[in-house]
Amino acid sequence: MRQAAPSAGAAGAADGGVAGVTGVARPVLEARGLTKRYGQVTALQGTDFELREGEILAVIGDNGAGKSSLIKALSGAIIPDEGEMFLDGAPVRFRSPLDARRQGIETVYQDLAVAPAMTIAENLFLGREMLRAGRLGRWLRLIDKRRMLAEAQSHMANLKIGLRSLSQPVETLSGGQRQGVAVARSAAFARHVVIMDEPTAALGVKEGNMVLELIRKVRERGLPVIIISHNMPHVFEIADRIHIQRLGRRAAVVDPKRIGMSDAVAVMTGAMQPEQLPAECLA
Repeated sequence: MRQAAPSAGAAGAADGGVAGVTGVARPVLEARGLTKRYGQVTALQGTDFELREGEILAVIGDNGAGKSSLIKALSGAIIPDEGEMFLDGAPVRFRSPLDARRQGIETVYQDLAVAPAMTIAENLFLGREMLRAGRLGRWLRLIDKRRMLAEAQSHMANLKIGLRSLSQPVETLSGGQRQGVAVARSAAFARHVVIMDEPTAALGVKEGNMVLELIRKVRERGLPVIIISHNMPHVFEIADRIHIQRLGRRAAVVDPKRIGMSDAVAVMTGAMQPEQLPAECLA
């Protein structure tokens, strides 16, 4: 199995530095002019997007801002009517989530998409089960559960997720632990990007903080992360940059270390125009 190895640029960005002669980390995933219409409703109106190497990028927006449609386009769940996308500078076009997964983009959805009755190890390899060597795997399609368990233990250890047994059913876990399983699965197979939809929704303070720490560990492994969240304190705690989506467009990209939460919300809701922000707040 291929695992993400931190590049020099990613490591530098994760440490608070950035790559390149210009001092800006190179884009990993880009979108230009994405447009998506549903009949008379336009969800995306020529929106742009940029995820840089080694960063955690938060996407925020009011209801109807188009953030869900944007993320679905980036993850292959919908096909934009117009616009273009680039992965590591090369043009890409996803016709399904499977296409995005083949390109190393993994998504953790809000409902987690885990099978409660299956074990933790089985969930980590759900849809990508390892087959036994030789004829047993090639002809009889027998699953190599021992190897899957060993690999699962390695992935969970890398992210420092402590669980009693990886052979226990997922339905026995708490909400935060289930989120940890979903995050570990995405980190195990992602080669380019991890997308997380409301990763701390419906979690308590302790479990929410645990998930935030998991997100940092994913970034430390060299994978840039996109998070979609309504939890503004969590966004400002973990994000390197914040993409503000409004009325189907990218309103602004801001630096959470240089802008107040109230100003970010004001731009998000339209109470403040992006042009009113000081230049140092933009990222």
